Amino acid sequence: MKDPIHEAAERSLDKVKTGSSPSQLKITDLRVAVVCSNYDYPIIRLDTNQGIYGIGEVRDAGHKENALQFKSLLVGQNPCNVDMIFRSIKRFGNWGREGGGVSGIEIALWDLAGKAYGVPCYQFLGGKYRDRVRIYADTPTPAEPTPAAYVERVLGRKALGLTFIKFDIGPGVLAATPNGLIGAPPRDEYAMGLRWRAPGSSYGSRVTDAGIARMAEIAAAVRQAVGWDVSLCIDHFGHGYMTAKEVIRLGKALEPFGLAWMEDPMPWWDIEGHRHVTAAINVPTAAGEELYLWDGFRQLIETRAVDILHPDLLTAGGMAETKKIADYGERYGLPTALHFAGSPIAFMANLHTAAAIPSLVALEHHGLDLPFWPGLATGLPEPLLEDGYVRVPDKPGLGIDLNYTGIEANLRTPGLFEPTDEWNTPKLGFWQPDRRWDR
Repeated sequence: MKDPIHEAAERSLDKVKTGSSPSQLKITDLRVAVVCSNYDYPIIRLDTNQGIYGIGEVRDAGHKENALQFKSLLVGQNPCNVDMIFRSIKRFGNWGREGGGVSGIEIALWDLAGKAYGVPCYQFLGGKYRDRVRIYADTPTPAEPTPAAYVERVLGRKALGLTFIKFDIGPGVLAATPNGLIGAPPRDEYAMGLRWRAPGSSYGSRVTDAGIARMAEIAAAVRQAVGWDVSLCIDHFGHGYMTAKEVIRLGKALEPFGLAWMEDPMPWWDIEGHRHVTAAINVPTAAGEELYLWDGFRQLIETRAVDILHPDLLTAGGMAETKKIADYGERYGLPTALHFAGSPIAFMANLHTAAAIPSLVALEHHGLDLPFWPGLATGLPEPLLEDGYVRVPDKPGLGIDLNYTGIEANLRTPGLFEPTDEWNTPKLGFWQPDRRWDR
């Protein structure tokens, strides 16, 4: 005979919603489809022996191989053992896009676990602090970077109901400004993307007062046009074309316009440079989109090198790692905004994570100019944006599913989640006495 305690325990289990038998769940396959976009989206699908699957995404402009390289380590594993699997693969990731494979797989694992247990992903992160998340929109640099062109673009964002808008003031502004640079390289160098240098080393170029004034003029025009009921932030300084002292001069010129932050004021690896700029200006600074794992953020946080943490979930290590980073930053008085430029799959992962971060500022949306973007998934909130916010879903996992029709219509190369059997075994060689690698 069963005692009352065991009977009560069994009755409580009857109320637990499960979509499968989680203890028997096994990963059987990993497949990828690469969507062609402003930044390509390598979307991944983890299949299992019970018919349910998890979806994730390698970071925008990353490569599908960043995820496929882990297939031999995943097949046969129970996807609900998220932390164990994450620990086994995270050592192979790195900063920037090299963190995209680890992060995308982590998202797919949580999606699978949520479907298996019938709960939304935010529940695995400790529950939610909010039912809807504030969105900030990216606004790329106009072809002709004049104040009027910036105003037109930013007002277009405000017309969508957004209350938080970012616009890019990059090297193109300086190149288009008469006498904006001393020793300026040809303008087409910027178009070619030749910007990742040591600070201020673009052939000895230096930012002039005229260049600083032009950037401040743009910020002033935008602020006057949108009013003071909209949060504004600016981006595109951390490409190495400005020294710390030049950024400080610019920051001081921008102080009257009440910016929410100045993003990546220095190259991502220059923590001390960020700290120096942050201490010298009254415009808040934000950085972190290229940093990988909590370990990568530790120095940035502990030295308070920025005012706002800005991880990209698809580089930082996924949902749980981003939550860990945000919580650690909160100890030091640093709030978190989430950088994002991917598909609806990664957007929903960000949405669940944002809901679980107590110190959240806002979440980026980089797909507002892409008409096909919503059609890549089913189950998105409708309408997606409401007064500048997106509602957090309560469906299991990420709360959405793949729209195969929409994905297939926008593939980079033919092949919709085609077999990846060539990745079933580790891509490792072995050392022979004659010092040749055999495979």
